[in-house]
Amino acid sequence: MIRILPPNLVNRIAAGEVVERPASVVKELVENAIDAGATRVDIILEQAGKNRIVVHDNGKGMDKDELALAVQRHATSKLPSDDLLDIRYLGFRGEALPSIASISRLTVTTRTATADNAWSLHVEGGDIAEMEPAVLAPGTRIEVRDLFYATPARLKFLKSDRTEIQQALDIVTRLAMAHPNVSFSLKSDDRQLLHVDAAQGAFELLDARLDRLSAIMGREFSDNALALDKQRDAIRLTGFAALPTFNRGTSAEQYLFVNQRPVRDKLLLGSIRGAYQDVLAHDRHAVVVLFLEVPSEEVDVNVHPAKAEVRFRDSNLIRGLMVGAIKHALSEAGFRASTSVGVDALQSFAPGYNAPVQPAYHPSGYPSGANSSYGSRQAAQHFYEPHSSYMADTATLLPQDMMAPLARPAGSATANEPDYTLYPLGAARAQLHKTYIVAETADGLVMVDQHAAHERLVYEEMKAGLAIRGIARQKLLIPEVVALDEALAECLLARSQELLEFGLAIESFGVGTIIVRETPSMLGEVDITAMIRELADNIREFGEVLALKERIEELCGTLACHGSVRAGRSLSVGEMNALLRQMEQTPFSGQCNHGRPTYIELKRRDIEKLFGRRG
Repeated sequence: MIRILPPNLVNRIAAGEVVERPASVVKELVENAIDAGATRVDIILEQAGKNRIVVHDNGKGMDKDELALAVQRHATSKLPSDDLLDIRYLGFRGEALPSIASISRLTVTTRTATADNAWSLHVEGGDIAEMEPAVLAPGTRIEVRDLFYATPARLKFLKSDRTEIQQALDIVTRLAMAHPNVSFSLKSDDRQLLHVDAAQGAFELLDARLDRLSAIMGREFSDNALALDKQRDAIRLTGFAALPTFNRGTSAEQYLFVNQRPVRDKLLLGSIRGAYQDVLAHDRHAVVVLFLEVPSEEVDVNVHPAKAEVRFRDSNLIRGLMVGAIKHALSEAGFRASTSVGVDALQSFAPGYNAPVQPAYHPSGYPSGANSSYGSRQAAQHFYEPHSSYMADTATLLPQDMMAPLARPAGSATANEPDYTLYPLGAARAQLHKTYIVAETADGLVMVDQHAAHERLVYEEMKAGLAIRGIARQKLLIPEVVALDEALAECLLARSQELLEFGLAIESFGVGTIIVRETPSMLGEVDITAMIRELADNIREFGEVLALKERIEELCGTLACHGSVRAGRSLSVGEMNALLRQMEQTPFSGQCNHGRPTYIELKRRDIEKLFGRRG
């Protein structure tokens, strides 16, 4: 028998989609406060929000008639027209308040700036009580008590109080990042978890956001953040990308916003990975905070009940903008390394310090036991001979164009010789253990890992050569036929032109089948089927041909490693200075091909602290 469900049951079903945990309630109510033009939002939690949630704002509030409508299903002020593609607010579905009210005891008190008094409305388990006059400053105060009391089974699926509080804190933190003009306060059981003040006076949005991010993520992030501000057509990308040497073990500190809405999107995460792919180790993750401004008709934010996912009309444009902007910022940073490298070095001098255990590395720079899913490292020899022009001549320690006049000990510079201490990486003074260069700067000292640094220089030279000459292809005597899932095959064929640029020629060979006619010559003999399957999975997940790029760049990195100045080689002072000057002129030279720092800088004031000369 078909029947129409009663309104209270419909509301509970909607609540199941919108309200998963206390943090979901916090998200919906804080977004409503921001949409209402609030400049201050205060949040209070009791028992991780299960017992009580209060969200109080100073927004424009509601009059009596609007309050009566606000607790009805699908009532919203955020869709001025019926166009679901023209969404300009964080909330727009009109389900939050009635859904929350159906599974809790909800009280809404609100007042407009022109009203003589406030109005209060109580809803319990979906039953709406009579509206009453109340006392409140202009704005809105929403109190949610006994969450899930009407659906007690939901309580059994909640995590520990600590986890639920952390979820709420994460949501408020992300909203605070996107709205520096709003002050936020979050308390849990009288414990202050977050408090940030709104930006005051005239300010540039990018500067205000950096101040807010510094308050939330710490000064260390702002010290190592590179500003982004790029526009392509009507789409604008702003925000901050951290230096590669300032990284994390997970992607938890990758904060993404689309039209000020916090999102977790595979396309955007894949773009970040693509931008950092040859400056970070595979098990490390970049730290970024990025804001995309996209015309409402170019993005669909109505694809998820919790509004956590979006869909772009032109995903290739978005990907290209993000990858290009981040790579340009990293390139502009040149040889700069994160300040955390020097801080870690200073901490190692502290009494009782125990160095963390690091994976053992082979002389090639790869972790012991590391292996690729396809291909052979013997391909390095295959690539080395015909492309030796890309590599430094290992018979001499440095290319001739990197050589500089022999530096002399301090105080003996001639009139025709520059004072290298005034250069960013300073003047070479010594070589330790035939591996590390010690240089003096005007305000401290720099220690350089000679192998890691020169490895990066050779790698960048090889990349430039590949960009000019292109990637050579080799035709297969017998083309390889690979059977795939139909959707995977279509996904791969759609990027055939891009794959061709990387030396891989593929064509359709029937439904769900492709034929491979050419492969990149530098890879030598490869397991073509394994490579094609990995590429297809990679494109489906990230929308990028990352697997092939990474394989080629991994091989270039291996060759650069073998063609660079080795640890254990004695260098003259002139050769050391030549290496330092080349680092200053080469993008990404602050980290090696495996993501490790190539140099450590200690300021003079830090050295003085070590010897007790400065407090």
